Amino acid sequence: MSIRLDSTKLSEIMKAVLKNKDVNTDSLNHCVDSLIQTSLRGVDSHGINLFPHYCRAVDSGRINKHPQLKIKSTAPSSAIMNADDAFGHHAGAVAIDYAIEKAKETGMAAIGVIDSTHFGAAAYFAFRAAEKDCIGWAFTNADALVKAHNSKEAFFGTNPICFTAPMANEGPFCLDMATSTVSWNKIKNYRVANKQIPIEWAFDVEGRPVTNPHDARSLRPAGDYKGFGLGMMVDILCAILTGGIISKDLLPMFTSPIEARRKISHFFMVMDISKFTDVQSFKNNLQIMADRIRKLPKSGEEEVMVAGDPEKKTFAKRIKEGIPIEKSVWKEFLEISPEFETIRRSDH
Repeated sequence: MSIRLDSTKLSEIMKAVLKNKDVNTDSLNHCVDSLIQTSLRGVDSHGINLFPHYCRAVDSGRINKHPQLKIKSTAPSSAIMNADDAFGHHAGAVAIDYAIEKAKETGMAAIGVIDSTHFGAAAYFAFRAAEKDCIGWAFTNADALVKAHNSKEAFFGTNPICFTAPMANEGPFCLDMATSTVSWNKIKNYRVANKQIPIEWAFDVEGRPVTNPHDARSLRPAGDYKGFGLGMMVDILCAILTGGIISKDLLPMFTSPIEARRKISHFFMVMDISKFTDVQSFKNNLQIMADRIRKLPKSGEEEVMVAGDPEKKTFAKRIKEGIPIEKSVWKEFLEISPEFETIRRSDH
């Protein structure tokens, strides 16, 4: 039996839980909306599975329930935000909305965010730009979990890169990738399920590849030295450029004291398509490009797809069938509130 949850009802209860914890309305809405959207898209490592952790972070004081977000404009199209230890989902949404507004005036805009917390899936923010007929980029640094090329030690975090652009006949194109082969939360999900991981995902304390997720201490960079270089690029944007804390010096998400504030940094960029070309022509041409790729001859049984296609397919399925959740994580939800039991659905 697998447990599946109705996304609408689940969202309502999650928001009620955070409201009862005195989290401000904008923070709780962005946090839950991000988690639900992410799980519907099949990115379980950054979806509802994180909710119990966020609840503990709120209770302990790691996440500020009533942050005072402060944006300092540094030029007509650039700014720095101090997030005041807010939910990263809240800070990120406000930041990219600011960049969208400025990009509509100047063509392009960027904003760095310091003193923030884990912001979940980067796509949540970049989608906001695509919905406004803009191209969006979203980046964040994270604690050191990715093995440095030719070293035993980790230096950068999974430091994701997200790029979105609107399309004519479907949801936005979305490339959302960690600069590691997989996210650390995916390793944690395999630990919960007690499943072996592929040999190319992670390394032990001596830098040797492992298949037992419990032995994993660092992650493989995507494309080895290339992914390591991309991770460095993200840290330059998020931390070096903004005066934030680099990955190597950030407190770990799960193993540091839960009350300790982590001071994560993000970076967002937005480009207004209309300042470069006709918006509808852009959408049509991107649609044609994606469709041409999908029609290429297959090299095997699996269909040819563009970035974001698997998530679109999963979304279409889960919005009907519900969001699946591991029983061990479900137990944590019930410990938070017995109200969650009222929305449980079990399927063979």
